[in-house]
Amino acid sequence: MTADAALLAALAACASALRVLGRPAMIIGGLAVIARGVPRQTVDIDATIWAEGLDVDTILPALAAEGLLPRTSDAVAFARERHVLLLRHEPTGTPIELILAFLPFERSALERAELIDFGGVAVPAATAEDLIVYKTVAWRDRDRSDVERLLGLHARSIDLARVRELVREFAAALDEPERIDQFEALVRRALGLR
Repeated sequence: MTADAALLAALAACASALRVLGRPAMIIGGLAVIARGVPRQTVDIDATIWAEGLDVDTILPALAAEGLLPRTSDAVAFARERHVLLLRHEPTGTPIELILAFLPFERSALERAELIDFGGVAVPAATAEDLIVYKTVAWRDRDRSDVERLLGLHARSIDLARVRELVREFAAALDEPERIDQFEALVRRALGLR
């Protein structure tokens, strides 16, 4: 099985499990960025699910039925503490991170998700606008590159004022006010304003 085929098989299993769970859920991360027109590589799947009132133990059987098993022996405790359930699609070995969403921004992003076809797999994905916010919160080198490229493709069709406000809120919550200026530098570059 090729790497692309393995990733699609894992995505199909993830999409199926999320449908069975019946909660708002979507993909974020690299696959969602690709779905929004940015060519890049990824070897894993990042998804998020609305987790208010969710007991992580109760979703494990539905995930396991699709071959999605915890990657570590303490995955449930880790998920309760860090709000990320670390999984692996056993048939392909594909790593999956299922982020447990609780914040108002996450709820709004889940409500705005759009169904996309990714290589024949129908799955809800974050909008370009919301992906930019997610990526600005994560802010690793790859995330900054994704933000700049997403802005280059979508800046004129998204609500940039909303994105800026959310970036300011998250920068304050993370106590990283410099992130605002860093984000604005990416906006200027993406729009060719230098």
